[in-house]
Amino acid sequence: MRINKDLKMAEVIHMNHHLLPVLNRFDIYLGFGERTVEVVCKDHKINLNFFLEIVNTFHDPTYFPLRHLQSFKASMLIEYLRKTHSYYLDVKIPEIGQYISEIVQCSGFEENHRNLVKNFFDQYRRELTNHINKEEQGVYPYVLRLEKVLDSPRSSQETFDDLHKYSINEYEEDHDDVESKLFDLKNILIKYLPPVSNYKLLNLILHEIFELESDLNNHGHIEDLILVPIVENMEKEFHSRFANHGSNV
Repeated sequence: MRINKDLKMAEVIHMNHHLLPVLNRFDIYLGFGERTVEVVCKDHKINLNFFLEIVNTFHDPTYFPLRHLQSFKASMLIEYLRKTHSYYLDVKIPEIGQYISEIVQCSGFEENHRNLVKNFFDQYRRELTNHINKEEQGVYPYVLRLEKVLDSPRSSQETFDDLHKYSINEYEEDHDDVESKLFDLKNILIKYLPPVSNYKLLNLILHEIFELESDLNNHGHIEDLILVPIVENMEKEFHSRFANHGSNV
């Protein structure tokens, strides 16, 4: 069953509690009362159609409205993607890191196993942070500047020159596959560690990693299949309109 505007927001959580962090990215938190999805979005000044497309993409793995999502503004997508980055770096990664710090102290962990798990997770944390920083500091500002110029082309010569130098294709080529590292971490925990005393905590860690992996997969689809094509179309329009950028400023 798809989520629609007439459902009560509380019913959405009953349908799929995994959507809670997705709602938080829209600054929607618990305490909906009897309000519907449409009313909650209106109260929070959220684009209803965009909200429905995002939550249904997470709710139903077979649902991915490519053309519809590509009709939204790039800045709207970036606002959502930045909230997702904050969730990874400020909530989910520290949470998993804390659980790993606890599990490696359990009986059954030898020093080499302890170092293997801790070092692998620390390496993954660094790679994910670097990947996100590239997007936050390079890609997203470029896209927002491009959108601003197309919406109101009164910009400096320097801005036009900078936009002509960069292409979203460079981002595609440098888009690291951070999801694969999580698969390797899962394999270490599942296959290669001896039994530990606190198996419930180990199960919890694996559950959280599976959740993060699924979230990252959806996040990557939105970036690669939605944001990148939107920006490619923006770049075509930019180069068509401002081939001789100096004379059109």
